[in-house]
Order: sequence, then structure tokens, then C-alpha cells
Amino acid sequence: MTTVLQVGDRTITVEEIIPLLAGYQLLPPLLREIIIDQAIASVECTPEEKTKASGQFFEQNQITDEAAQQAWAARQGMTLVQLEALATRGLRIEKFKQATWGHKLESYFLSRKAQLDRVIYSLLRTQDPGIAQELYFRIEEGEHSFADLAREYSQGPEAQTGGLIGPVELSTPHPTLAQMLRITKPGQLCPPTRLGEWLVIVRLEKFMPAQLDAPMCQRLLNECFNTWLSEQLNQQLAVGH
Repeated sequence: MTTVLQVGDRTITVEEIIPLLAGYQLLPPLLREIIIDQAIASVECTPEEKTKASGQFFEQNQITDEAAQQAWAARQGMTLVQLEALATRGLRIEKFKQATWGHKLESYFLSRKAQLDRVIYSLLRTQDPGIAQELYFRIEEGEHSFADLAREYSQGPEAQTGGLIGPVELSTPHPTLAQMLRITKPGQLCPPTRLGEWLVIVRLEKFMPAQLDAPMCQRLLNECFNTWLSEQLNQQLAVGH
């Protein structure tokens, strides 16, 4: 048996590594990083990109000079070559994401837009049908403000904000509620609607359509990457078993 680690008076052999990783729930994270490294193996960085990425990494980790680089690498059990690879790894991952899914972002965005659009809305919920109908008419006739009645009568946490919720993406509310908000116009009051045990009165205050801007592009790239990575990891774990 080959010794690979010495921890205090304990000797760790090659045969023990995998069971130890599995026992400490470290095997999936290790496989995840190996899958990523295999994916980005062919991704190249220019000398300028390497210099910039390394500089940012060293600054973040307070590595100030070559001696500090060697000391930091030694503490991590790494070589300087491995340290350089680590410093540029984030950049290479981002370049891999862009190369793999960048050209698909617009269609992916359009497929997700109905969930990504955001809304601000007012909500009042009660379990009493009679109260729900009365409150609806009070708001509809302008006798009382939605906020005042929500503070007094709503039986959910929204009572603390006068019924006001948001901005939230349309993937957040109950699907029935999300559909109501999607088809109503700002300022439109929806009559009491049954949602599970509740009767809810809803008014859309503001609709904010999602935009395919830089932050959204990054978010969608991350979604695509994480979905792909989860699939790859599940396949590897299935094969391992």
C-alpha cells in the first residue's frame, strides 16, 4: 500500500482516499472541479489576460511579491505552475461559458422571459369570503386605500408593508397569482380569487419587463453552465455507482 498523506500519527494510503472523500462528502465537489478542468483544458488566454487575471487573484489573496506567491502555494500544497493555472481559472471558465452558450443567449432569454419579468403588486389575503368581497368593493369604490385595508385585514406578512410586494420576478408568486399579474394592467384590481386556503385581492402596481442587458447575460450564462455541470456530475456519480 502506497502512503499519500501523513496526518499526525495517521498514515493515509491510496486505497483510503476515495472512501475518505466520499465519507466527508468531498467526492462530488472534487468531481465537479475535475469536470470543469476537462472542459476548459483547451481554453487559451492571451499574455495580457493572464497578467491581468493573476494580478487580480494576487490582490484578492493579499499576495504581494514572488516570495509571498511561493509561501501561499506551499501552504496550499501547490506548485507555482498550479498557482498560475488557479489564478486564470475563473477567466477560462468565463471564456468557456461564452464560447459554449453565448450564441444561444437570446433564444434562451426569450424562453425564460415570462419568468424573468418583474412586478410590484399589492396583495390582501383572508380566509373569510364575506370579508374578502366587502374589502374588494371598498377598494374598488375608493372608500379606503388598499394599503390601509391590507394593514388592518390581511393575514399574511404583506400586512406589514400595506400589502405591497416587490419587485419580484414572476417565477416567485404562486403560478395562478403570477398568471393574474401577467395579464392585468397596472392599477387594475382583481376580484377575490381562491388560492389554496386563501382568498386574495390583488392589484398590479408596476410591470418591469426583463432586459437582456449585461447582468442578465451573465446570469443566463451562469444558469446554462450550472445546468450543464449538474448533468455532467450526475452522469459521473451514476457511473461511479
